[in-house]
Amino acid sequence: MKVCFFVVLLSIFMTSSLFAEQMETIVKLKTNTGTLEGSLIVPDEKGAVPVALIIAGSGPTDRNGNNVAMNNNSLKMLAEALSKNGIATVRYDKRGVGKSQKAGLKEDKLRFDHYISDAKAWAELLKNDKRFNRVVIIGHSEGSLIGMIAAQKSGVDQFISIAGSGISADKTLLEQLKSQPPEVLNIASPIIDKLKQGETVSDVNPMLYSLFRPSVQPYLISWFKHDPAEELAKLKIPTLIIQGTTDIQVREEDAKILAEANPQTDLKIIKGMNHIFKEASLDRMKNIETYNQPNLPIKQELVVAISDFVNKNKR
Repeated sequence: MKVCFFVVLLSIFMTSSLFAEQMETIVKLKTNTGTLEGSLIVPDEKGAVPVALIIAGSGPTDRNGNNVAMNNNSLKMLAEALSKNGIATVRYDKRGVGKSQKAGLKEDKLRFDHYISDAKAWAELLKNDKRFNRVVIIGHSEGSLIGMIAAQKSGVDQFISIAGSGISADKTLLEQLKSQPPEVLNIASPIIDKLKQGETVSDVNPMLYSLFRPSVQPYLISWFKHDPAEELAKLKIPTLIIQGTTDIQVREEDAKILAEANPQTDLKIIKGMNHIFKEASLDRMKNIETYNQPNLPIKQELVVAISDFVNKNKR
């Protein structure tokens, strides 16, 4: 009898594990420079459901919210949680990252607009999928700016920004450099001014070469020209701005700037949430520790805010 009971339990466990594995499937998007790969989770619901395209933040951050310097699974956790609330998701590796590495371009050829075009193509792919009745773009950090511009061009139904900057990247960079010795800001400011005007700089001080090396300057020029508040003001769809109070990378003020830019925007401030959606204090060291805690859950308030917004704005 005990043996039979064990066999039944084992059978249930294996079936459940298989089902969990089947919930997430690989999806691919062909581009002119290679194929981008993502993960699709579709909830077990009857009929068509809304789908959210999740766009990761800056640098080599993958579809799960991880990179070589951090392993927190923030985007993976968000996708799984939204699925439980009846919302499908696609999250993807950006070109040059993870399984999309072969689609990457040489640094001197990469532009911010490539990321926008990719997000737009993903959104259009989802719009043509009959399993989904609405398409939502969720952009995190730098992905917020990418997402809001892609949303203008792809005809999606809703846009959500999480921890998105309210000012252009050149201004953000200047703000960050203010914490450095004064001579650093004095050297960087003229370079940033020229890049903002669309001009490259040939003579870069060795102290700042890694930041302003010639090969990365075309990308910076293409990035600096976009002002998040101006881009958000162009959206004519329901929009939600989310910001955590313990985010040490993006200020609450940025969220307010974005929210004020568009009258169709809702603003949600989540107490105790940091940049990667985890519960954290404002103590910098303790906050950063969460960036490498892949089993630490994300804030439930984030999931509720997104789910309520998506379901409230059904068309």
